[in-house]
Amino acid sequence: MEKFNIEINSLIVILIFGSLVLLSFLIIVNPLQVNRKGNYWLGTTILLWASYWIEEIISLVAIIPSDSLFFNLLRFFQYFTPIIFYFSVVFFTNPSYCFKRNDLKYIILPVVYTCLLLYKYTLPGQGSHIFDLLLTLLVILQIPVYTIASYLKIRKHQKRIQLFSSTTHEIDLSWLEYIIISVLVISSFTVIYNILFALTSLNLFMNLMFLLVIYNVAYFSLRQKQIFPRDEWQRSEIILLEEDETIGEGRKKLIPDEELKAYKSRLETMMETLEPYLNSELNLIRLSELMNMTPHQLSYLINTAFNENFFQFINRYRVEKAKELLIKESMNQFSILGIAFESGFNSKTSFNTTFKKFTNQTPSEYKKRSSSL
Repeated sequence: MEKFNIEINSLIVILIFGSLVLLSFLIIVNPLQVNRKGNYWLGTTILLWASYWIEEIISLVAIIPSDSLFFNLLRFFQYFTPIIFYFSVVFFTNPSYCFKRNDLKYIILPVVYTCLLLYKYTLPGQGSHIFDLLLTLLVILQIPVYTIASYLKIRKHQKRIQLFSSTTHEIDLSWLEYIIISVLVISSFTVIYNILFALTSLNLFMNLMFLLVIYNVAYFSLRQKQIFPRDEWQRSEIILLEEDETIGEGRKKLIPDEELKAYKSRLETMMETLEPYLNSELNLIRLSELMNMTPHQLSYLINTAFNENFFQFINRYRVEKAKELLIKESMNQFSILGIAFESGFNSKTSFNTTFKKFTNQTPSEYKKRSSSL
């Protein structure tokens, strides 16, 4: 049985390596040219990720000793994997990001790691064990640091996109968040399992789990839509919208108080007559053009006059429209998905989630309760 597990695991290792190399190529080439900088860094991350399994493939044929210069050079490049993944998240959440002098802090640990790696070769076999331990500790140290930093940046992004987008589920990078959590869970389980049980069984289970994670990365990364506008001016306007521009006092007044009421009335009239919220692709830029305002002015107007962000403001209208259609007899032939599309939503999932957030009940529950009255 153990021999069978080893053979199956070897096949899975080869499949993982091949899948990662192919996925890396597809993401870096990026045929649709979406989120180009983010995808370039993510593709590089995945290529480095693949190198962890090439070690296993080489060890299967035992053609290179594990302590050779090749493996140490490989581990040097692998050390950058968490850092490069972090910057993939940075560029997904801010495609206009530019490296600054302050970013030199990210190379401190790699420099220390490189120095230890080079110094290790000047020591005899016994003395190098201490440096092996230090190198391992450096690897263990940076993984949670950059993983947590990436997770927090994604969470910040999920709040930020509500300032300019009325539909967030396709651009909120939640799939990257889930991947981070999955890898952390699998890695933690691996450490515990490695202590308590046989390594062969561990490798088989771990590689199967990672294979599932890889297929999830492939599915979501290749279908990820453009997050920010391609137009440079529009993108810069949106990126400059900071979270502190949301509800609160002490902000710079972009609209005089005496004009705020008039702008509010004009916006309400336009929303009720033109119903721009029925366009599922509506964003802050498009609405500001309809209002003949800058995106910053419109964001300020919505935050100040309605005490909401852009996402809440638009989807409140969509939910009210959906409530109207759900109880309308002439719409009985429409499915819940049909009602969602008619209300400006672009998927059943976002419709159900948003509707429940505003009403504390699903569209189906609302329709059932309303029809029973």
